[in-house]
Amino acid sequence: MPKTSENPYVVQPVMKALRVLELVARHGHEIALTAVSKELRIPKTTTFRYLQTLTAAKFLDHNRATDRYTLGPQMRSIARADASVSKVRTLARPAMIELMHEFNETVNLAVKGNGTIVYVDLIEANRSLRMQARIGDSHPMHSTALGKAILAFLPEAERQRQLDLPLTERTGRTLLEREEIERQLRQVARTGYATEMGENEDGAMCIGAPILDEHGYPVAALSISAPLMRMPHSLAAKAGARLREIAAGISAHLGSQRAV
Repeated sequence: MPKTSENPYVVQPVMKALRVLELVARHGHEIALTAVSKELRIPKTTTFRYLQTLTAAKFLDHNRATDRYTLGPQMRSIARADASVSKVRTLARPAMIELMHEFNETVNLAVKGNGTIVYVDLIEANRSLRMQARIGDSHPMHSTALGKAILAFLPEAERQRQLDLPLTERTGRTLLEREEIERQLRQVARTGYATEMGENEDGAMCIGAPILDEHGYPVAALSISAPLMRMPHSLAAKAGARLREIAAGISAHLGSQRAV
């Protein structure tokens, strides 16, 4: 079995369970408890517990007739989501570079988390003053233009579930009043793009537009971020219109027929 991590914060049973999951995934078809136990050199009783736990969490499926294990619906769902993000990133990249050159500001691509957006790509402008976001960072949906662009186009029930989550105050300008947030989201749905000014990062502004899939679902959002002093109202309106246009083009490539 591979050498365990020396990091004191690593939970070894979780690490071993993940190795079990990895082995089943690499195997490619149904695999028996005995084979997993032998290859990973984990006692059969312990291996059985890991397999059953992963099955209960739907990361694995247990075929009772053959008493073998294979990948479950949760793992396949994650794989599909990863493939979807990769496709959006590939489609968006040329447009992001185009937007960065046009406005000379940072361009961001993000997807929805649980009450958050997660940055999956960004193109930084060659300027001395830049925004703080990095790929992999997670920020609240309600305080970001990216998040508002996604929220405005979510199905009603899902939008309400997202807004029911605790609303974090990022700056003194972060909106926390549900009624005002919902008013803004109605406006975003009308204009096709969202704007936030200093709500997520002091002194920063962001304009975002949703990217929709073939079902009209907002799978991602595209944004331009800049210091407030470099983004007057007229330029922000121009950026919003361009983002809406470019995001619509990416959405069309994903099969969306929903007008934004």
